[in-house]
Amino acid sequence: MLHYAVWGNPIAQSKSPVIHRLFAKQTQQTMEYVAKLGGLEDFEQQLQAFFAEGAQGCNITAPFKERAYALAEEHSERAKLAEACNTLKKLSNGKLYADNTDGIGLVTDLQRLGWIQPQQRILILGAGGATKGVLLPLLQAQQNIVLANRTFSKAKELAERFQPYGNIQAASMDSIPLQNYDLVINATSAGLSGGTATVDTEILKLGLAFYDMQYAKGTDTPFIALCKSLGLTNVNDGFGMLVAQAAHSFYLWRGVMPDFVAVYEQLKKEML
Repeated sequence: MLHYAVWGNPIAQSKSPVIHRLFAKQTQQTMEYVAKLGGLEDFEQQLQAFFAEGAQGCNITAPFKERAYALAEEHSERAKLAEACNTLKKLSNGKLYADNTDGIGLVTDLQRLGWIQPQQRILILGAGGATKGVLLPLLQAQQNIVLANRTFSKAKELAERFQPYGNIQAASMDSIPLQNYDLVINATSAGLSGGTATVDTEILKLGLAFYDMQYAKGTDTPFIALCKSLGLTNVNDGFGMLVAQAAHSFYLWRGVMPDFVAVYEQLKKEML
């Protein structure tokens, strides 16, 4: 039996085990995938023991993405730029390979929605870890990005790091350029505490479509609720991104790309 897991703290809420079990069933792969609660003090030792016992790969979620990245010996370009990983694979030489499938998961879900084509103008709200993980694939998809953050220096530092890869500029949350946006992406963590990004609603009204990287079971996220209150109905949450990033992790491990849309639609029905 091939062993895989998702590591996080907390972890009980994770949908990853059911997603990967459905992928395995769909692609006829024999594997075990479980959730593991990582210790805040001894996560590295736990992870090394997990692989020493024969595990082939794992996903990493909060708060361990940076620590897992540091533990790996080889890294993909997108993991290097994010300085974090959500996927580890044990290579044939025994080394750990770190990848970050969050951004390609987002792009894949935007393709499902028909919301991405070259040379669009995208406004991203927030310049934290979630944003770092998605910028490279968005720039590789030829998107023109305005990156807005409450602390301008943080947005500026991130924009400068990614400027060699495409068109990206920084803005503070209260000085976002007044122009139309094909897509507005909420990458802030404000929704976790029931809030929303502190963005001028007049800016939001310049957007055509709205994507929240977070999701909430059976209800709207605060950001999507805000958009709807403004009469903006072309909205979508991040559950598709969750399933799509998992599909890319699965492909890295097993060499088979599952049909993520079928699994997304099945689980979305169960969440209502």
